[in-house]
Amino acid sequence: ITSPVAFDILPLKLHPFSQSTPTGLDCVGWKRRISVPVIADGALDKTALTDDVGSEEDLYEDFRSSNHRYGHPGGGGEQLAINELISDGSVVYAEALWDHVTMDDQELGFKAGDVIEVMDATNKEWWWGRILDSEGWFPASFVRLRVNQDEPMEDYPLKVEGGKEDDSRRFGMGQTTKDQMRTNVINEIISTERDYIKHLKDICEGYIKQCRKRADMFTEEQLKTIFGNIEDIYRCQKKFVKALEKKFNKDHPHLSEVGSCFLEYQTEFQIYSEYCNNHPNACMELSRLTKVNKYVYFFEACRLLQKMIDISLDGFLLTPVQKICKYPLQLAELLKYTNPQHRDFKDVEAALNAMKNVARLINERKRRLENIDKIAQWQSSIEDWEGEDVLVRSSELIYSGELAKISHPQAKSQQRMFFLFDHQLVCCKKDLLRRDILYYKSRINMDDMEILDVEDGKDKDFNISVKNAFKLHCRDTEEVHLFCAKKPEQKQRWLKAFENERRQVQLDQETGFSITEVQKKQAMLNASKQHHAGKSKAVTRPYYDFLMRQKHPTLPTTLPQQQVFMLAEPKRKPSNFWQNISRLTPFRK
Repeated sequence: ITSPVAFDILPLKLHPFSQSTPTGLDCVGWKRRISVPVIADGALDKTALTDDVGSEEDLYEDFRSSNHRYGHPGGGGEQLAINELISDGSVVYAEALWDHVTMDDQELGFKAGDVIEVMDATNKEWWWGRILDSEGWFPASFVRLRVNQDEPMEDYPLKVEGGKEDDSRRFGMGQTTKDQMRTNVINEIISTERDYIKHLKDICEGYIKQCRKRADMFTEEQLKTIFGNIEDIYRCQKKFVKALEKKFNKDHPHLSEVGSCFLEYQTEFQIYSEYCNNHPNACMELSRLTKVNKYVYFFEACRLLQKMIDISLDGFLLTPVQKICKYPLQLAELLKYTNPQHRDFKDVEAALNAMKNVARLINERKRRLENIDKIAQWQSSIEDWEGEDVLVRSSELIYSGELAKISHPQAKSQQRMFFLFDHQLVCCKKDLLRRDILYYKSRINMDDMEILDVEDGKDKDFNISVKNAFKLHCRDTEEVHLFCAKKPEQKQRWLKAFENERRQVQLDQETGFSITEVQKKQAMLNASKQHHAGKSKAVTRPYYDFLMRQKHPTLPTTLPQQQVFMLAEPKRKPSNFWQNISRLTPFRK
């Protein structure tokens, strides 16, 4: 969920008349049947079609772009349909999902929420569009087609000075028109939810049920890896869609009050976190199995038996990942067409924030799980490691940097490299000759420590003068560690980092975030394999790579590799060694 996800929101009802590949996703032609605004998000209006299109084909129109190639709305038949509309003289609008910042004159820059007129969608990845007087290329995956294509541009919220929206035109919209817009969004939410339930049911009954009958082909562990907790998601979504339907006003859809349903189920939706985190493992396991023909035939037989549309299994399994990201977009659309006086307004507004938080939590958990591989690789690069693995207690690098550590009893100062993780601070020493190699020295348990800011001057405990210093004091043993930074701003960054470490630990306790023993062991195993198969530690510079991928600013990709290493290398004072040698040399030219 850290990258743009494809959302297939179509403005028109489309009817496929031919397909070119066995996957059924790369369509060579589409025929436009009815030119009316979409009611369901990409789903067909069954009453509008008069030919013999199969019901399953209609039902899954919403998922046609969710294939193993992770296509976006610009792929396949939708792309051809958009171009057909444009060639017919229709105006097609798209809304920006993310900011697109560019310095290229040929590209169109915009901010999230901007409305773009799509002028050419011939290319699958890049479309040509216009905003006011500016035209240019923009990435198709950064936008989605508007649900209400008939909404006049002048009724769309405008940006005024100060970055605030001018709602005067929008609220000047005729009430009948605005009610119709809200009806469209409500119908979209209800329709796509029903389609999604059918989709989950087909996976559970069409695939999982059949796989469990073949113990000779699948173990329970394999099924858990492939399908994750999709059965739990199915049970949750069935209850959710029932709650939605109770709030759905069939006679006057615009009066429906669905916001409370999302608020009621916001906690249950957190089960998507486990599914999203497992999804890459599912793709890898499926990729491995489908190299064997008997699994390819078996999965195809499951699909045909359940009468599912022609999409591969990994395409079907992508849908829950897309679905949980889609809720904030649908609620934002609903809020846009809900008057502040509407009884559902406050609930929709709260539901939008709640679902954004759910998506944010899922993204954060996914990022943390991806980080454990980096942490394992970092540890494998440290020489003379002692004690338990970092992953036993930690899963996040909070901060890192160089400090002077002063130790009792001689008050001896030592330059060390420190890595602050949640729950612990790891101390390493740089190699004297190869500064990119680190040796493990010690670690400090942060759960037992309190941080003390030390004023510049003479310290009573160590009886020395210090500058830019702070202490870590153990509450149980009264043990004290004294540290000095080179600059005041570096000291402040460390003090802030210690606050962030405690906040992260508390947040993990509140949200119940944890890493399983299996995940920890797998990460360390992968790191060990890469280390043995890779280059020497001095060549790969793993700890610099690790630092630069974490909280540090990203370097421009245009920099040559030599410059990158120069920027990453700690500054050292110039050595006078060779100058002194030259003075002592008796032979001169």
